[in-house]
Amino acid sequence: MEHIRLPKAENVRLLNRLSPRRSCVGTLYLTATHSIYVESETQVRSETWVLHSLICRLEKQVNTSTGSPLLIHCKNFQVLHFVFPQEQDCVHIQASLQRLSQPEQYEELYCFSYKPNVDEAERKEEWSFLNLKAEYRRLGIPNSLWKSSPVNQSYKVSDTYPAELYVPESATQQVIVGSSKFRSRGRFPTLSYYCKDNQAAICRSSQPLSGFSARCLEDEQLLEAIRRSNPRSDFMYVVDTRPKLNAIANRAAGKGYENEDHYSNIKFQFISIENIHVMRSSQQKMLDVCELRTPSMANFLEGLEGSGWLKHIKAVLDAGVFVAKAISEEGASVLVHCSDGWDRTAQVCSVACVLLEPYYRSLKGLMVLIEREWVSFGHKFSHRCNHLDGDSKEVSPVMDQFLECVWQLTEQFPCAFEFNERFLIAVHHHMYACQYGNFVGNNQRERQQLGPTVEVI
Repeated sequence: MEHIRLPKAENVRLLNRLSPRRSCVGTLYLTATHSIYVESETQVRSETWVLHSLICRLEKQVNTSTGSPLLIHCKNFQVLHFVFPQEQDCVHIQASLQRLSQPEQYEELYCFSYKPNVDEAERKEEWSFLNLKAEYRRLGIPNSLWKSSPVNQSYKVSDTYPAELYVPESATQQVIVGSSKFRSRGRFPTLSYYCKDNQAAICRSSQPLSGFSARCLEDEQLLEAIRRSNPRSDFMYVVDTRPKLNAIANRAAGKGYENEDHYSNIKFQFISIENIHVMRSSQQKMLDVCELRTPSMANFLEGLEGSGWLKHIKAVLDAGVFVAKAISEEGASVLVHCSDGWDRTAQVCSVACVLLEPYYRSLKGLMVLIEREWVSFGHKFSHRCNHLDGDSKEVSPVMDQFLECVWQLTEQFPCAFEFNERFLIAVHHHMYACQYGNFVGNNQRERQQLGPTVEVI
């Protein structure tokens, strides 16, 4: 509350951007978590609530004869256009919202103050709804080919990986630790998805620290163990989701990609998905097109194409199709990685799973998939979703793209899904709203340190 300079502004107009004549007059209230606009001209109390954590950008426009305009751009793509009769009120509201929408520490997020009206037993039951151990058992893991490894129980091997990981039965702790030292952020190859029908597996990791010539015997042994864990295939794919030029550039920094001369029985494949900076720029261009005041269809289509957004969505879908076909048609295991293994890797593995198995096209199945591939395996939600005040260059619509990929599939195959876009919009909303602890923090270790409000499944 100490950040609120003006708790209430009266006679504020809320403009309808599509039909300015339908604007209304009311009072804008600021609370610690929400801005609440209450219309005063209607007989029935009409309220518009805006959660501060959803605010993306504030834009104060030039004063007009009718007042001082303020545009509020939200992360869920909502845009609110307020006009204040007094410029000083507009300045105070803007300054207050600027601070309230950019928390500096996790404890300021909404989930730490939100108190649902349910008892403790019901709350715990809701958290236990997503059980990843049960999900791996459903996949048939552990078995004679794959085992649970305690190597990361204390997060010492990789502080961004979950505590419980599944690796080939033949992989020793020495091999795993050796491989982790050769992979960016210690994110060694580990099981993501297992196909019981043909024993093929999707594994994920980060890029190797290979440079131009370095190699690691343990890393080579671990990939060979993954290949041998699929007795029906004599080779495996290694899919690097980056453009080849980007991966080559990383070699100069001592990183890079797998050399087929060093790894036996692998087929290496580049799949060109651009980096987070290109995706951030692309989304902004698309939103600029969507917010044109007087768009024509020709201008809209030209702007949409110029943004490159749909081209990027297609690239992610194509990568998921490649992995899914390798599993289902060729019966070959696949290792997927990008740079650090928590952006493009999560996208591609998730899309492939949605294509491969009907379970992930159900309501609970999609939640389990997100819990495994994004929450458990680590994704930088705090940075990519701009939950905390930080580096704007770290913000990127990585999970937005995954949700759109799923939506594109629901549009093409509506009868194959148990849900429609309303569920995807709900997931998107809570990803940014931080009303619950699911998407808070960047990895399992961080959420564990945050305490009981943000529970670890």
